[in-house]
Formats: sequence, structure tokens, C-alpha cells
Amino acid sequence: MRKYIFLFVIMTLFAGMVVVATPETAYGQSYYMRKVRDRYGRVRYVRTAKPSYYRRHRNRLNVAMGTGAGALIGGLAGGGKGALIGAGIGAGGSALYTYKLNKKKRRYVKVRRGTTARRYRSTPARRYRRL
Repeated sequence: MRKYIFLFVIMTLFAGMVVVATPETAYGQSYYMRKVRDRYGRVRYVRTAKPSYYRRHRNRLNVAMGTGAGALIGGLAGGGKGALIGAGIGAGGSALYTYKLNKKKRRYVKVRRGTTARRYRSTPARRYRRL
């Protein structure tokens, strides 16, 4: 009976990995579709380049790197207990840096449009767009 339960657990894990290991096209890995409303109110989907892995997961990666560095320094200085204390201090310091001292900066640039487009519009033009 024990053998069959173990076999069932292993087969379930393999079945779950099939979904994760399914190949994806190169298009699906580098682009995603973003919903955009144009000046006439129509909704379109625009292909947008996917940001880098670091840019998408910046906060998590910074905290993880700070935790690892703190654990490494604490482990070298004080053994196992020092690694635990160093990991806590490293996580706290890197979280402080990531979330308070150096927040993500979103840059906006002014979009210049012609005067004819603004003349016949009833709603005010959106003057700024994200980069």
C-alpha cells in the first residue's frame, strides 16, 4: 500500500510539471499585449516589449540579494547563529533601501500634438505618457 501511495505522489508531481514545462513561442516570451484607448475612445491592443527580468522583479531581487549578502557575512563572522542574524539585518537594510531610499522612478515625457487635433476635441488632451 505504501508503495502505491508513493507512486501516486510521484505521478501527480510529474503531471503538474507537464503544465509548467510546456514550450512557449519566442513571441510569447518577449512581448505582451497592452490595452490602449485611442483619442476617439476605441480600445485597441498594442504589442509591447516585455521589460527585463530585473525590471519586472526589482524589489524581490534586491531584498533577496541583501538577505544573501547579510547571511554570508554573518556566517563568516559568527557561524550559524551569525548567519541568521546577518540575514535578518541584510533583509531589513535592503528592504529599507528598495522601498524607501531608492524607489522605482517612472519617467514621463511631454507628448506634443498638433493644434488641429486639439481644436475639435471636446475632452482635454492627455499631455503626458509613460516611457
